[in-house]
Amino acid sequence: MQRKSFGTMPCPIARSLDRVGEWWSILILRDAFHGLTRFDEFQKSLGIAPNMLARRLNALVESGLLERRRYSERPPRDEYVLTPCGHDFRPVLWALLAWGNRHFAPEGASVILVDSETGAPAEPVLIDRVSGRPLAEPAFRSAPGPAADERTRRRYARPLAGGAP
Repeated sequence: MQRKSFGTMPCPIARSLDRVGEWWSILILRDAFHGLTRFDEFQKSLGIAPNMLARRLNALVESGLLERRRYSERPPRDEYVLTPCGHDFRPVLWALLAWGNRHFAPEGASVILVDSETGAPAEPVLIDRVSGRPLAEPAFRSAPGPAADERTRRRYARPLAGGAP
């Protein structure tokens, strides 16, 4: 069954999910940040069916998060490396890691984020690049941008329920 594409929706969350919203895609990106580049490495790490892995890798290449590079002509073999767009996904993974540890790890954290110099545990926080203040309510909220259509403007004109994005 073909899933609905969110790629042309005016919502940046929907457009992002169109690129990485399938769980295999996020796990492939996680593994790419750990240095995996080759098909067999991803397959071994994830235990994913080859046809599914091929589809996910192709989708990530088409979306501009991975770049396919030929490393062998005979037989033809490619590796998959993160693009600048793919590298920009790292903070999203770190935020998911912290959120998962906080809410879904009753046995305790199996992976944590640490300061590379000191080894001290780190807790990711989203901040505003301009002011340096943490992005938290009520100081910050979502609002329609310059390219927003009328439907989006109406949606954001309503009061927020529970801090929805």
